[in-house]
Amino acid sequence: MISIINPEQLSTRRQTEKGTARQEKIVKEILAEVKKGGDSALIRYTQTFDGANLQELQVSAEEFDEAYQQVPQSLIDALRQAAQRIRCYHERQKSQSWMVTETEGTVLGQLIRPLTRVGIYVPGGRAAYPSSVLMNAIPAVVAGVEEIVMVTPPGPDNRIYASTLVAAREAGVHQVFKVGGAQAVGALAYGTESIPKVDKVVGPGNIYVAMAKRLVYGQVDIDMVAGPSEIVVVADESANPVYVAADLLSQAEHDSMASAVLLTPSPALAEAVAMELKKQCDRLLRKEIATESIQNYGAICLTGDLEEAVETANRLAPEHLELMVKDPWKWMGRVKNAGALFLGPDSPEPVGDYVAGPNHVLPTNGTARFFSPLGVDDFIKKTSLIAYSHEALCRDAESIITLAEAEGLTAHAESIRVRFKKGEENE
Repeated sequence: MISIINPEQLSTRRQTEKGTARQEKIVKEILAEVKKGGDSALIRYTQTFDGANLQELQVSAEEFDEAYQQVPQSLIDALRQAAQRIRCYHERQKSQSWMVTETEGTVLGQLIRPLTRVGIYVPGGRAAYPSSVLMNAIPAVVAGVEEIVMVTPPGPDNRIYASTLVAAREAGVHQVFKVGGAQAVGALAYGTESIPKVDKVVGPGNIYVAMAKRLVYGQVDIDMVAGPSEIVVVADESANPVYVAADLLSQAEHDSMASAVLLTPSPALAEAVAMELKKQCDRLLRKEIATESIQNYGAICLTGDLEEAVETANRLAPEHLELMVKDPWKWMGRVKNAGALFLGPDSPEPVGDYVAGPNHVLPTNGTARFFSPLGVDDFIKKTSLIAYSHEALCRDAESIITLAEAEGLTAHAESIRVRFKKGEENE
C-alpha cells in the first residue's frame, strides 16, 4: 500500500492544483458573466452547477432558526467550545496603533485599522465544514471587521447545511448567501445586487475557486491559494505505530491528492506503521480517498538519524508537522518551516483542526517557508503616520534634497526647498 524509501527517493513534487488552460478559460468566462449579470448570473450558475433553483440568494432569519432545531445540542456545544478557544487564541494576536514623539517634536507611528468588509468562502457539496467557518470568521471578528459576508453552495433542496449555518451565527458572520464556485468569488470581488463587494476573500475551495481567487487578486485581497492537505510525522523508535498511522490517515482522508509522509530513522517503526496503515485504512468511511492518497502521495522515509529527518521536514515545509519523538521540545528549535507544529503523542493533528485554538487555515505546497497561518493580521491594514516638526525638517532637508536629486526627482527636491525660500513666493 505504501513504499518505504530513503530521503533521496522522496518526491518533492507539490500537490497544488494549478489548473489547465481550459479551466482558466471557464473561470474567466464565469467571472465576466457575474461582473456583467450580477444576481441573475449567480442564480443561473447555481442551478447549473448545484441543481438548486433559487428565488433568493440570502439565507433568511427563519432558515437560521430552523438550523438550530436540526443540529444536535452536543454539536452546538462543541462548536461553542471551539469558538471560545479560537477566539481566546486569536485575541492574543491583536496589534495596537503606536506613536513615538522625538525630542524635536516629530511624531512617527503606525495606525492599525480593520478591513471594512471581508468575504468568507465555505465549501459545501458532499460534506459540511462548520469548523472552517469558525477558523475563517473569528479572526476577522477579533480584528474588528465591520461586516463579514459568507458564501457557500446550496444543495439541490436549495438549503445550506444546518451545521454550517449554526457555525456562522456562533462565529459572528453577518450575512450568508447561497452561492458557491468561481461565481461566488466573483460576486464577492465585484459585488452584485444582493452580495456586497468585499475588501478581501478568504477560505478554501476546489480548483475553480482557487483559480478564481488568483484571477480577482488585485481587485480584492486574498488569503492564499491553498493546495491539498499535507502532514509530515517525524518519529523515532519511541513512537506508537498505531498513533502514527492514525495521524497520517487523518490527512489522507481529506483528498485523494493529500500528502502523508513519515520520516523516521527506525526500520522497525517504518514496518509497523506500514502494517497499521493497511489495517486502519480498511475501517475508514472514506477508505477509497485515503487509499488513493496514500498510494499516490504517501511515503515512509527511512533517514539516517533524527537530524536528517528534521532537515528533510524543513525542506518539505509541510502544512502540518508532528514530532513524535522522545524529547519533542529538544527538536522543536530545529524546525524552521511548518504551518503548524504538534509536539508529542497527545497532540495529534485533529486537535489543531478543531478545538486547540490556533487556526487550521495553513500554508500548503511548501509555502510555509514564507507564509503563515490565517490570523488577525490578515484582517487589518497598517497606515504609517508622519508629523514632522519644523526643526526636524531643517535637520533633514539637505539629505532629502541630495537623495532626490541623485534619483533625478527635482520636484521632490523643490518640495523641500520651497519651504525655506524667503520672499513673495513663500507668502
